[in-house]
Amino acid sequence: MTTEHTSVPNHHAHHPGFAGLTGFLAAASMSLGREGDARLAERLSGLGPGDTVVDVGCGPGAAVRRAARLGASTVGVDPALVMLRLARILTRSCLPVRYLQGVAEALPLPDESASVVWSIASVHHWADLDAGLGEARRVLRPAGRLVAIERHTEPGARGLASHGWTDAQAEEFAQRCLDHGFTDALVDRHRYGRRRTLSVTAQHPPT
Repeated sequence: MTTEHTSVPNHHAHHPGFAGLTGFLAAASMSLGREGDARLAERLSGLGPGDTVVDVGCGPGAAVRRAARLGASTVGVDPALVMLRLARILTRSCLPVRYLQGVAEALPLPDESASVVWSIASVHHWADLDAGLGEARRVLRPAGRLVAIERHTEPGARGLASHGWTDAQAEEFAQRCLDHGFTDALVDRHRYGRRRTLSVTAQHPPT
């Protein structure tokens, strides 16, 4: 994956990852102002107290904690140790939360162990879309729900402004979901405050 391949949903797969002081500062910034994304993921997934949620690329765990407070069993997965350390610090021990180091392409979880998989502002960093979607389908139970949320970006954006999806990238991700056997793949657009986002929802086929 190179920076020229900006038409694909994982156009920042070349990102070196988060570590050290820079990674800690990024983790700290991501722990604030993300409640809107977490609420949107909750609504789009139809989250309920009996659900088991896997947050792929959980960062410092804002959405994980929200799901846990709503009564769901939650697992946050992230490749960056600095993100997981801060997530554990910010998470109260009484919440039913686990944090695991891992990547979208090799989730450290058993088959059919989740009813909801969501990825918030992280699909554009996945190293391999096909492997990531294959893993999402593997860990989801029949009729489980997949939710991906990204910041809405404009074609041709550069730097931080390009971290997210254009309309075309969201549509491409929805098509990839269908290619991997998901059903009911839907692209939607959202706005809360000044933040504009795109979402893709899809369902694991029921048995």
